[in-house]
Amino acid sequence: MYKYLLIIWLLAGFVFTARAQNPDTTSKVVVKSKMDTLKASRQDTDIIRSNVPKIRKSKVYRPDTLHSPHKAVIRSLIVPGWGQVYNHKIWKVPVIYGGLGLLGAAIVFNAQYYKEFLQLSLYRNHLIVPKPTDPYYAEYNQYKDAQVSDQAIYDAKDGYRRNRDLSILGVLVLWGVNAVDAYIDAKFIHSYTLDNNFSMRVTPGFINQPTVYAQNAAGSYIPGIKITFTL
Repeated sequence: MYKYLLIIWLLAGFVFTARAQNPDTTSKVVVKSKMDTLKASRQDTDIIRSNVPKIRKSKVYRPDTLHSPHKAVIRSLIVPGWGQVYNHKIWKVPVIYGGLGLLGAAIVFNAQYYKEFLQLSLYRNHLIVPKPTDPYYAEYNQYKDAQVSDQAIYDAKDGYRRNRDLSILGVLVLWGVNAVDAYIDAKFIHSYTLDNNFSMRVTPGFINQPTVYAQNAAGSYIPGIKITFTL
């Protein structure tokens, strides 16, 4: 009889204990907050990564030992711009011919007016009255009617001649600059790299002293440091 009563009391105690316990929601909240924090950190990381520019590896240009600076110069001296085409700098060709075209137009313009005022100067200097069939007859009468002095005619002749000569000199200078530019580009292609891979090497070495300064020294060599830059 007592055994049954003890069992009943034990079962009743277990039932009340089970009803009195509250459900544990703390672990679920903690897990949920951790998940939210993890998602937020991932989103922030993705945003930061999307704003960071991608690092691109620069191209490496090695020297072309077969590219000849001599050929580039000779070609530019023969035909302006040919050396630039040989150096794969075709964009420079329109610049060169644009300058040559402007200088050529200046030569033609000044030469034409120099020829005109030279003939008018001859008329004025030798007191010659041209005939209607002579060159620049209309211009002679036009300047005579406008009462242009002889000195103004002489000055105009000298001015156009000077401008013509300067334009010719400009063509020669531009032709020479074209050859020098072709040589420099070809030299860089032939002998130097064109990338940003710069390096420096420091090595110990010896410096050979002149005999005059080394008379009182222990030897003719003194220690030194050799610095080599790779461009």
